[in-house]
Amino acid sequence: MKKRVLLIERSSIIVEGITKILHNHTNFDVVATADTFDRIAERIVVAKPDLILINPALVDFSKRNSFKSAFQGSPQTPLVALVYTYFDQQWLKHFDAVIEINDEPQKIIDKITEVLQNSSDKTESSDLYELSDRERDVLIELSKGQTNKEIAEKLHISVHTVITHRKNIVRKTGIKSAAGLAVYAMLNNLIES
Repeated sequence: MKKRVLLIERSSIIVEGITKILHNHTNFDVVATADTFDRIAERIVVAKPDLILINPALVDFSKRNSFKSAFQGSPQTPLVALVYTYFDQQWLKHFDAVIEINDEPQKIIDKITEVLQNSSDKTESSDLYELSDRERDVLIELSKGQTNKEIAEKLHISVHTVITHRKNIVRKTGIKSAAGLAVYAMLNNLIES
């Protein structure tokens, strides 16, 4: 099955070129395009892309901090920057990969293939490390600022069990700080903001 690509680019020459490169490779299909960043949300809903290829120049400088919020309709979809001018490396870290305008067609295909493979691996590993119901209970209480002892009393378990659940939560989420875990809980609708 072909991977669906959403291409956000203003230049029709670039759109045609990327579309042709991807069309020549049997695994990819450009299913939708947009010429402005503001139209991303509606395109994501309609296209249901496996990958989003975007020119970072289309993202207004003032929106760069909230840039990821535009992709809430498809939070796991990899984002690949299509670059043909200079960009600060800190800004490009928001993307899963960077394709440069002078990349050979095979290099473009290789980068996209690698990003999709890495995305698939992350999805599989996140499924493997889903929190148990009890770990979610502990996380919710941690997010409320409760101590290990208070959590143990509320959930009727030992403090050692709470500590074990906390270690499992940190291992599964990769988040060590209490504040980070609280944000994780909010983003996953375990607690209200």
